[in-house]
Amino acid sequence: MLKKIAWLLLIVVLAGCARNKVELSSENKMAKANELFAKKKYARAAELYDEISFEKKSSGSAIALMRVAECYFKINKFTDARLKYTQMTTSYPDYPEIELAFFRIGVCYYEESLPAQYDQTETAQCIEAFRTFADKFPNSQYYLEAVEYIRKAQHKLIEKKYYNGYIYYKMKDYSSALMYFDEIIALGNQDNIDRKALYYAVKISIYHKKMLEANAYWEKLRVKYPNSKEIQKLNRYF
Repeated sequence: MLKKIAWLLLIVVLAGCARNKVELSSENKMAKANELFAKKKYARAAELYDEISFEKKSSGSAIALMRVAECYFKINKFTDARLKYTQMTTSYPDYPEIELAFFRIGVCYYEESLPAQYDQTETAQCIEAFRTFADKFPNSQYYLEAVEYIRKAQHKLIEKKYYNGYIYYKMKDYSSALMYFDEIIALGNQDNIDRKALYYAVKISIYHKKMLEANAYWEKLRVKYPNSKEIQKLNRYF
């Protein structure tokens, strides 16, 4: 008898749970998710938004998917956010805020990118993403910020060239090192990377006893960075 009563109670509890689960409609989930989002409880909000985004019959699917991406972005889960933003651009290309999704894809790639001395795949993808954004939305409020991200990403790629050259220099593969340094010098920038590239180009040319080339690099270094420590180090050769 006690077993029967226990089973009946269990069935009642389970039925109540099931009924409560059914009663949590898409509208209720959205309201709860919005409440959590407003309270900056992004991880919990993301779970509900994600559920709604899979409910294709729900009118809020697009909004929910965008909010999932935003939740991940705000808690620095940039890879997850990027995948959701990308899904947004393919599934809902006419969404009113779709330009923000395209913009955020570039930001996510930038945040995912490694320091300059490591592989720069994500940095290159960041530049490509922002160029796509700039082409699609030339009048966007985010346009200038996108251009700045492109500039920073390109600078990282130049840094990567310098590190490649420096590694070859330390390995005494001077021809390979000079190839990277020449690429940097050819850009005509005036910054620390250009200065160091010129310095090592001078040293490599001196090592190979190519004094005409050494003088050419030296002259650029002297004119662009007259008071640099590199000039002081090389003075004895000239």
